[in-house]
Amino acid sequence: MFKSGFVTIIGRPNSGKSTFLNKVLGEKITIVSEKPQTTRNNISGIYTSETSQIVFIDTPGIHKPQHKLGEFMTKAAINTLKSVDLVMFMIDSTKSFGKGDQYILQLLQSVKIPVFLIVNKVDLITDIVPLKNHIDKFKASYNFKGIFTVSALRGDNLDRLLVDIENELEEGPKYYPDDQITDHPEKFIISELIREKVLKLTREEIPHSVMVLIEYMQNDDKNPLLINIHASIIVERNSQKGIIIGKGGSMIKEIGILARKDILYLLGSKVYLDLHCKVVKDWRNKDFHLRNFGYQESL
Repeated sequence: MFKSGFVTIIGRPNSGKSTFLNKVLGEKITIVSEKPQTTRNNISGIYTSETSQIVFIDTPGIHKPQHKLGEFMTKAAINTLKSVDLVMFMIDSTKSFGKGDQYILQLLQSVKIPVFLIVNKVDLITDIVPLKNHIDKFKASYNFKGIFTVSALRGDNLDRLLVDIENELEEGPKYYPDDQITDHPEKFIISELIREKVLKLTREEIPHSVMVLIEYMQNDDKNPLLINIHASIIVERNSQKGIIIGKGGSMIKEIGILARKDILYLLGSKVYLDLHCKVVKDWRNKDFHLRNFGYQESL
């Protein structure tokens, strides 16, 4: 009997949702960083075995929105609760129980499907007693179908978790081919890989105000083994543009070097990456720009 279904991964920012998905799939389809609110879109990751196909949905961290982009991100995560077969509520075992956790637990009260509590980053725990007390607070607030302590980074207990997820799913079809691991187009993944490098190399307000658009992507006319990619890094202020470009173009060059390595691995072809920086003032609060940049489902 072949099983299939959809599983959403929700939680506060930086709980390790994207790290989990990349680890399970064995490939990087969603970007990670130590910066909060790294994930902005719902990203599907397709895990296929001999007995099942699980479509995981990596969602933006649920948080109190500060702008229209934040509203989109939070709505996108919450809306997945209406259309999946199982919910994974992932928490960071090193963080204390907070208002964000309480808000998510309130949302789950109306959910009629199984909910697993995933206690992540246990590899960082040195004292088991505070961890037990932490878990007890969640157990007292919700009747979880299962509770799992894992390390998404190291892969601890993920095999057992996948087995239990499969056990909860119903018999169903194979929605995607065996070798497909995401339903997002290459352009989207490439734009995210570039944005990840910006997150890695910049600080303060820059990471949250950056968007990357792929303006052009095509095989070279003279060398069909070469893919030409032209991308724009969008920021909100001229001062931010100066930081992205850097002295003598040093920052945008370093972003390009790091991004090109990941894109080369993704595409398996030689890549020419041409990066530019543009200013679109206050784009995170403008409906027109949000729709233009692909943030439109929940607006």
